[in-house]
Amino acid sequence: MAEYKLLLPSMGEGVMEATIISWLFNEGDSVKEDDSVVEIATDKVDSDVPTPVSGKIVKILKQKDEVAKVGEAIAILEIEGEGGNTASEEVKTETPAAAPDAETLKTIEEPLKVAASTEFSGDLYLSPLVKSIAQQENISETELKTIKGSGLEGRITKEDILAYVKNRGNQPVQQAAPVQTPSAPQPVATSAPAATITAAAGDEIIPMDRMRKIIAENMVKAKQIAPHVTSFIETDVTNVVKWRNKNKSLFEKREGEKLTFMPIFVKAVVKAIQDFPMINVSVSGENIIKKKNINIGMATALPDGNLIVPVIKNADQLSLSGLAKAINDLAYRARNKKLRPEDTQGATYTISNVGSFGNLMGTPIIPQPQVAILAIGAIVKKPAVLETPDGDVIAIRNLMFMSHSYDHRVVDGSLGGMMLKHVHDYLENWDLNTEI
Repeated sequence: MAEYKLLLPSMGEGVMEATIISWLFNEGDSVKEDDSVVEIATDKVDSDVPTPVSGKIVKILKQKDEVAKVGEAIAILEIEGEGGNTASEEVKTETPAAAPDAETLKTIEEPLKVAASTEFSGDLYLSPLVKSIAQQENISETELKTIKGSGLEGRITKEDILAYVKNRGNQPVQQAAPVQTPSAPQPVATSAPAATITAAAGDEIIPMDRMRKIIAENMVKAKQIAPHVTSFIETDVTNVVKWRNKNKSLFEKREGEKLTFMPIFVKAVVKAIQDFPMINVSVSGENIIKKKNINIGMATALPDGNLIVPVIKNADQLSLSGLAKAINDLAYRARNKKLRPEDTQGATYTISNVGSFGNLMGTPIIPQPQVAILAIGAIVKKPAVLETPDGDVIAIRNLMFMSHSYDHRVVDGSLGGMMLKHVHDYLENWDLNTEI
């Protein structure tokens, strides 16, 4: 028999650690290759870790609620044969055998720097959890640079920043780093309300779960950072409705997939972003980062009432059919807790379909670090005035409200309004002969 160390796998760029939620097997249990053995959490995403080998769990190294770093052993399995991964192999997984030269290191690190939070410069490598703690505690970039990280390649871990917070009172207060946007107030932790609220007799007290806490913190931060402005428009989507009715049965027979309205909305948004690329940006201090890729987030309600935003990567490179498949896949995996951490990262623009709840319109909060979000309302049949060669007529049409919320720091009314008008035009002029 041999010993095999189950390591926490890589979970996408920028994700360096995860929290153990629960073990699906106990010590002494036998597992088969590809069995999910543990549930983990990174930022908002819960996911499972499968075992790449069959064997028996002889030791669980990371317990519930403990944090593990990528490449760190979380359990030991006993497997058949004399193979297995040795301690030296585990170290090799975490640390390269030889340090790369400066030029190679710069090439490797540059993309990671760009992926850093807008609140901190690219010189810092922070996991989402560490970023959240730093923002809640109003820890400036200057302070963060003084913290000696104990993580992989000197990165700051949760334990490092919590230890710093504990001893912070004995240190001089640092001023906010200059990369912070001067006009943006600092985020305030939602766990420290200004006043204590007392429950009355008969009231039920429901503790927030982990995801709801993160959503609450992110929403407060987003509203404090970005001054929101919202534009509205009503769109005639009769051609879109006719086209979908004509193609949905054929598409389902051919692809085994449902054809919803969302691929059409995404296609129109992508075209409008290509017309107005300055809507596809992020703010980093006094700099604007113009994004090369168009990655569309789609706000998805979960069965437990929480919200998650899976991301359609490189949406501009997908056909309508490809968008339909990507959207259906992400929505299914979101509702069944099958998303991977990387599935919720990298969005550059977000769409929220409030019409799925029967709502006519909404004003959603812009997710940081994006600068705009589109809300799509319910499609409703209403009488409308149409211009014809023979004069104006009243007809029954399929109408829909859209609202476009944007960050007024970098998106003025003209840009935000024209972007919305272009989405409107693409939908109103949808070609009934468009191939799927």
